[in-house]
Amino acid sequence: MKLSPRDAPAFLSRPDPRVPAVLIWGADPMRVAERRQVLIRALIGPEGEAEMRLTRFPAADLRKDPAAALDAIHAQGFFPGPRAVLVEEAGDGAAPALAPALKDWAEGDAMLVVTAGALPAASKLRKLFEGDKRAFALAVYDDPPGQAEIASMLQAEGLGDVPGEAMRDLTALAQVLEPGDFRQTLQRIALYKLGDAAPVTVEEIAALAPQGGEADVDDVLNAVAEGRSGEVAPLMARVAAQGVAPVALCIGAIRHFRLLHGLLAHPQGPAQAVEKMRPPVYGPRRNRLLRQAQRWNLPQVEEALAQLTETDLTLRSSSRAPLAALLQRTLIRLAMTGARRGG
Repeated sequence: MKLSPRDAPAFLSRPDPRVPAVLIWGADPMRVAERRQVLIRALIGPEGEAEMRLTRFPAADLRKDPAAALDAIHAQGFFPGPRAVLVEEAGDGAAPALAPALKDWAEGDAMLVVTAGALPAASKLRKLFEGDKRAFALAVYDDPPGQAEIASMLQAEGLGDVPGEAMRDLTALAQVLEPGDFRQTLQRIALYKLGDAAPVTVEEIAALAPQGGEADVDDVLNAVAEGRSGEVAPLMARVAAQGVAPVALCIGAIRHFRLLHGLLAHPQGPAQAVEKMRPPVYGPRRNRLLRQAQRWNLPQVEEALAQLTETDLTLRSSSRAPLAALLQRTLIRLAMTGARRGG
C-alpha cells in the first residue's frame, strides 16, 4: 500500500516491525538515501550494522541469484535484535525476485527495504509494493521537509527543545538546502548544543548554517543599503580582488533594491512581505532586511533602481569610463541617501 508523505516521518522514525517491506523511490537519489538512512537507523539502531543485523546488496545481484532476497530475510543473525535487508537501485527487473520475499515473509523475519529511482505508475515494482496490504511504498518528491518531518529529524539528533522562531528558521533553511546539507546542519547544531540544555536560538542556527558563496558581495550591498558609505570602496576593492566584475556587482545591487522595493510596496508592510518571500529568508538576515527597509521609503528605492539601471547600461556599453569607479560613485551616492534617511 502507499505510504503518504504526511505519515512517512512517523513511520520512518518508529517503524512497525509487523511491516514486511518498504519501497522508497524517487527521482532524487539524495532524498531517497536520506529516507532510507532514517528508516534503517531507527529499525536496527546505531550498532546494527556492526552487529551484522543489516544485509545489503545491489538489485543487480538478484538476476544472478533470484532467491537471495528470500534467503536473506529468513536468515538468523548471531546478535539479537531487529534485522534489515537492503536492496539498492532496484528496478522492474527486481520485482520477480522480490515477490516471493513479500509473500513468504513472517513475523520475526528481517524487514526488506528497497530503494529505487523514479518509477512510472505502470512500474511492476511499484505495483508489487502498492498492491501488498502489509508492505509500504513511499514516493519521495522534491518538496522540502515540513515541520513534522523536521521535528522528527531533530529528535533523532537529540534536539527536542526548539522554540517556534527557531523552528521557523529551520523550516525556511530546509527549503534552500539540499537534504544532505540540511541534515549535516542539524548534526552540527546537535554537536554544538551537546551538554547545553538551553533551547536552540536563531543566532546559533544562523552561525552554523552553510554560508552562501556571495557573502562578500552581500557585504557591499548591505553597506550601501545601511548607509555605511565609508565602507563601500574598501569592500568593492575586496570583491574585485576575488574576481567579481562591476557588472555582476551592479546586477546584485539591482536585485537587492528590488527586494527592498517589494518589501516597501507590500500592502501589509515589510514585516508581512518578508514572511512570504521565496526563497525564504530567516534569522538575522530577515531582521537585517527589515532594518534596511526602515531606512528607505518607496520613492527613494525607485530612484535608486533608476540610478542602478542607468549605471548598468553604461557598464554594458562601449563607454571608456573606468567601470569600477563608475559603479563605486553610484553605490556611494546611494549609501549616503540611506545614511540620511537612517539618521
